[in-house]
Amino acid sequence: MTQADLALFLSGVQKTFAGADGPVPVLGGVDMTLAPGETLALTGESGSGKSTLLHIAGGLEVADAGTVRVAGQELTGMSDSDRAAVRCRDVAVIFQQFNLIPSLNVTDNIAFQARLAGRADMALIGELATRLGLSDQMRKYPEALSGGQQQRVAIARAIAARPQVLLADEPTGNLDENTAVQVLDQLLTLVADTGAALLLVTHSPVIAARMGRRLHLSRGVLA
Repeated sequence: MTQADLALFLSGVQKTFAGADGPVPVLGGVDMTLAPGETLALTGESGSGKSTLLHIAGGLEVADAGTVRVAGQELTGMSDSDRAAVRCRDVAVIFQQFNLIPSLNVTDNIAFQARLAGRADMALIGELATRLGLSDQMRKYPEALSGGQQQRVAIARAIAARPQVLLADEPTGNLDENTAVQVLDQLLTLVADTGAALLLVTHSPVIAARMGRRLHLSRGVLA
């Protein structure tokens, strides 16, 4: 499989942040590939740079050095607006904090990124709502939903945009164990059905074991 065929390709990715006592190296030359339909768990200690790597993979942050290709598009050297366009079309992110828009009801939250990408499909949104147990919640606003329901809305929003790359940062971290299992089951089923590539950051060995591959980030490198 060529670089252009991969959902995600990272090579020699480096990132350093400014600290009170000088530069703080976070990523020291990371290499990673992710094929369409593949699921990958990224584990590591707190502060190891997992979220930074996820954000660079999604074009939310810019690497200091190295190559980052998303859905065959080279992000290195892209303008902020061009990277934003790639994120809108080809990448969707599921955050631990849900990040729903309080002023929009469930229907409009699910449709939000898809509309930005010009891919709003109300039939697909309805199907996702049914599969995620949200059909009776579509006119409600986020404040009226439980944590599990809000995370299901976030998953539906990501899938409805039909991304090639799905990034999940501790997506079940704010949920109780039973709800977390249900939400993860639904996420993996939807990923398998759509063929999106999934990169999931987690501290949980149980969740990591559910992914097709697992990589551990330590001292800025992957193993």
